[in-house]
Amino acid sequence: MSAKAMTSPAYVQQSALPALPPPASTVGVIGWMRNNLFSSPTNIALTIFGLFLAYVTIPPIIKFLVLDAVWTGTSREACLYKDGVEVGACWAFVRDRLAYTLYGSYPVDGRWRCDAFMVLGAIAIFWVLHPRAPHKSWGMLFAFAFTPLASYGLLSGNNPLAFLLEPLAIFKGGDTLVISVLVTLAIFAAGVLLARMEGLEMPKAIGAGVLAVVGAALVGFIFAAIWATFKLQPVETARWGGLTVTLVVAAVGIVVSLPLGILLALGRRSKLPIVKFFSVMFIEFVRGVPLITMLFMANTMLPLFLPERYAPDKLLRALVGIALFASAYMAEVVRSGLQALPKGQYEGAMAMGLSYGQMMRLIILPQALKVAIPNIVNTYIGLLKDTSLLLIVGIFDFLKAIENARIDPQWAAPTTSATGYAYAAIIYFIMCYGMARYAKNMEKRLAVADKR
Repeated sequence: MSAKAMTSPAYVQQSALPALPPPASTVGVIGWMRNNLFSSPTNIALTIFGLFLAYVTIPPIIKFLVLDAVWTGTSREACLYKDGVEVGACWAFVRDRLAYTLYGSYPVDGRWRCDAFMVLGAIAIFWVLHPRAPHKSWGMLFAFAFTPLASYGLLSGNNPLAFLLEPLAIFKGGDTLVISVLVTLAIFAAGVLLARMEGLEMPKAIGAGVLAVVGAALVGFIFAAIWATFKLQPVETARWGGLTVTLVVAAVGIVVSLPLGILLALGRRSKLPIVKFFSVMFIEFVRGVPLITMLFMANTMLPLFLPERYAPDKLLRALVGIALFASAYMAEVVRSGLQALPKGQYEGAMAMGLSYGQMMRLIILPQALKVAIPNIVNTYIGLLKDTSLLLIVGIFDFLKAIENARIDPQWAAPTTSATGYAYAAIIYFIMCYGMARYAKNMEKRLAVADKR
């Protein structure tokens, strides 16, 4: 055939052919199952074993929790055997003791204060963590300044001014002047430290510390003026209980552990021998003992080393113990993120003339924390679950409330205990799974810059 015939319009395609669809075995449900469940003999065996395990375990659980469950009733008779057949979960018991598991022995006429605390916490979490929430700076101020003060005032009924400048609610008695001076010095030191981390000279840093003290006092007086109009009745922490206490302890531990863990991690990597020594000693000592030991030391031994008038509140001891315990683990998590960064990041920041504080705040810590997100959230989830150990030291947390409710003779039935523990497991799973899902979404959002 001649070259002219081969290049004639009769033999040359003038338009592109439509794309052929992919094979049916590689897309859709069939493709997903083939790639994820049956891609190899090992995966096939694991899939079959998983299906068998699900067949053995899931139907009985659904049967107990849903199909054979008792949903209404006023006493144990509703959850006993019916026609000689054992009933399932006694959700009527959970419904009847729901308020007790949420609030414990908190006064009934003041439980709206616990609800307000939970609403404030939900707003703060949404405002700070939602990626599209407006005015993030105001959200941070709301979450870390207004919410703690308002929550303390709501739950305790005490004036937030006393908590800010004269924390007599924490100490049983004590010199007002001494405590006020200590708190004022702590606020001043925090202001100076933050100013120095921003690269300000010492005179300006001292001015920033004075400004922090003045601002804290102003906020305290404003809160005092607002809170005086409510005239809430004080409620001692011994009457707090249920899920409210669990959320308080978890929130304090989560909020305190990350900044303190960052300081400990930086201290452990510091070139100053004294700072490094004390940071290493604290981290290794706390990580070397179980959490229950820390709680027993804080609850039983701490009052022995302090004068009676300075003996801290029982709940405060647990808060301090859990916060310090979580901070030691968080320090190692943050240190792993710092070590994961290449040395060039530090050298580039120093080449730009940034101070140590600016380098850490603007360059190093954002990248290190992004790398450490899975471990940070894992520590938070462990901290939330570890709050259940509070019942061992007599703190009336969520699990302790369920323990007390299930031994009530009014609801003494064969399935009461199993239902109470299932209820606790569902609540803990919802909170932990929510944290895990948010962390996964945040990882995907922050990993956009790393894609090629």
